[in-house]
Amino acid sequence: MNYEALRKKLEECGYKVSCFDTKEEAAAYLNAQIDGKSIGIGGSMTVEEMGLYDMLASHNTVHWHQRIPQGRNSKEVRLAANASDIYISSVNGIAETGEIINIDGNCNRVAAIFYGHEKVYLIAGANKIEKDYDSALWRARNIAAPLNAKRLGMKTPCAVRADRCYDCKSPDRICRGLSVLWEKPMTGEFEVILIDEKLGY
Repeated sequence: MNYEALRKKLEECGYKVSCFDTKEEAAAYLNAQIDGKSIGIGGSMTVEEMGLYDMLASHNTVHWHQRIPQGRNSKEVRLAANASDIYISSVNGIAETGEIINIDGNCNRVAAIFYGHEKVYLIAGANKIEKDYDSALWRARNIAAPLNAKRLGMKTPCAVRADRCYDCKSPDRICRGLSVLWEKPMTGEFEVILIDEKLGY
């Protein structure tokens, strides 16, 4: 995929942008960029598929609620992640017009993306890219959220067939908070990592 138009648009929005052909190349780049830092990671199948946790944890302090150390609980790990030097998250949708979209249940991830870190890395596989804001939002609601609900074993209408959003009122509903970055926030560095592979949901 030719990322030049998207790269240019994201750079106009204030982001640094790095493009990679494979998840292995992107993981090696991030592993080389981040050293001796505290790192928070949002819930992400993309990060899982990249094998980033083990690489980064060998020379950084990494807080990820998908890898809870003995003696700690999920809340403690999420709070530590939100207070970290560096934050890493995948995205649910990214528009060629520059908008970056995430939907969250606990909202720790969308909260952490917005503010408080030295640097935030936002990772997007080729499957996350859509032509405009409406398409990226549709993708986040009707593809990413149902697949995540199914993976997590939630008792929601969308998890049954992982086909679309039903705008349910289930206690297990995982689409509770929406974040949209129109441009890079004023404080902190933000880098978008584009990978020419299908990754995550």
